[in-house]
Amino acid sequence: MSNPPNFAKAVDLSSLGKPKNVATGPTPGVEVTAANLTTELLPLSKTRPVILFCWSPRSAESVEMLNVMGLLESSYKGAWSLGRVDIDAQPQVAQALQTQKIPYAVALINEQIVPLFEQAYPEAQIRLVLDKVITLASEQGVGDAPVEVIEPEEEEAVAALEAGDYMTAEIAYKKLLARKPSHSYAKLGLAQTQLLIRTKGLVLDVVIKEATNNPADLSLQLQAADMEMVNGGVEAAFNRLVNEVKERTGDERNKAKEHLLSLFALVDPADSRLTAARSALANALF
Repeated sequence: MSNPPNFAKAVDLSSLGKPKNVATGPTPGVEVTAANLTTELLPLSKTRPVILFCWSPRSAESVEMLNVMGLLESSYKGAWSLGRVDIDAQPQVAQALQTQKIPYAVALINEQIVPLFEQAYPEAQIRLVLDKVITLASEQGVGDAPVEVIEPEEEEAVAALEAGDYMTAEIAYKKLLARKPSHSYAKLGLAQTQLLIRTKGLVLDVVIKEATNNPADLSLQLQAADMEMVNGGVEAAFNRLVNEVKERTGDERNKAKEHLLSLFALVDPADSRLTAARSALANALF
């Protein structure tokens, strides 16, 4: 694979400020340099996916997420390999990967770059992305497809959802999370189930009308966002709650923010609507 354009240019690090020495303990992954990117990691990507994670020891958020990536690499037992790109030490590599901000990650699959995400996400959502990467790689003859293991509580939850018994499904997902707190699909399933519980029996038009007529009632705005979400209006739900965060203060502002974050967990991290909403939330908060 040829190097991306502008490989020799340096990344602008001015926005990171002075070093804060937030990195502690062993650093996960293989350190990526301009040399081993070409001689080791690109060839490795022909046998299994390689995740290149761009970070800086001056960014606590990226350090924390790098540690999460290291734990995930171990849990996937060799299904993919982690390479870490310190953008301070390797600005040429960061530029080659078209790094704009950190944390930032791309996948190498059969010597091809696949952008993944450019901000921090919860572990459950990262696992979903990694599973997609492994599946995509296997379709191209690189590595094996992920083996889907269905837990008994998950089977119970799915059966309950199919029967419309959301409360039983919620209990089943909670039991699974009590046994396996990091189970990504259980976290997602629980969030989806709780959304269904909150919106059961409600009518979209009625809820939207009530929320429109009572703009000061936060509970109605949260309910309207839920209804928009469950009916496919992802962008409308996000915009509604970002606006609530902008307009409210104190406990109500926090409540709107937390509700919005719970809806974020229901959307694919690569979805452009989620990226835009996260940016809008950051602007609303700061």
